[in-house]
Amino acid sequence: MTTYRDRADAGRVLSERLSALIGEPDVVVLGLVRGGVPVARVVAERLGAPLDVLVVRKLGMPWAREVAFGALGPGGVQVLNDLVAGRLSSDDIAQVSRQEQAELERRERLYRGGRAQLDLTGRTAVIVDDGLATGATARAAVEVARQLGAHRVVVAVPVGAQEAYELLTAEADQVICAQRPPDFGAVSVYYDDFHEVSDEEVTEALTATA
Repeated sequence: MTTYRDRADAGRVLSERLSALIGEPDVVVLGLVRGGVPVARVVAERLGAPLDVLVVRKLGMPWAREVAFGALGPGGVQVLNDLVAGRLSSDDIAQVSRQEQAELERRERLYRGGRAQLDLTGRTAVIVDDGLATGATARAAVEVARQLGAHRVVVAVPVGAQEAYELLTAEADQVICAQRPPDFGAVSVYYDDFHEVSDEEVTEALTATA
């Protein structure tokens, strides 16, 4: 098993897999908030592409929040994993969705600040996260990017589960996953430093690359 020192190290490794995009016009790198942003920052720098954020919220089971039954994105996008969501009542789904919608809107206000709403018309959107577990968040991100006008959607992650990778290949134009361990567990296992990324870390990355 190969581990990354931290998210920046993962970004360096991942950017090598994306080198074909260097110099390509209209590429924009989108970090999934919040853990994907430090990875995306390095990728954007190495590709010479602008960095922005895509706010997508995982919908977690009420009694096990780390287990996703779906995800929300801006513009009312909702993606459900029917196999998992089928274990919940419509009231449970609605309650979790309301909570996460409020947090999504808070983060949109915070990270976008005075910047214009994200517009991906005609762009190649490279969606970056720090790992791929169920794939629900990334699938929502792909759908959001398409609704925002992206011409091509690439998902890039340093490590992921094979099942989630296969689900995404059916939805994104390209999926780059540097590692797909057969015994994949939690994303955190593949990092020496997997601290919780703060709002300040996200806004600093956006300011530094603006």
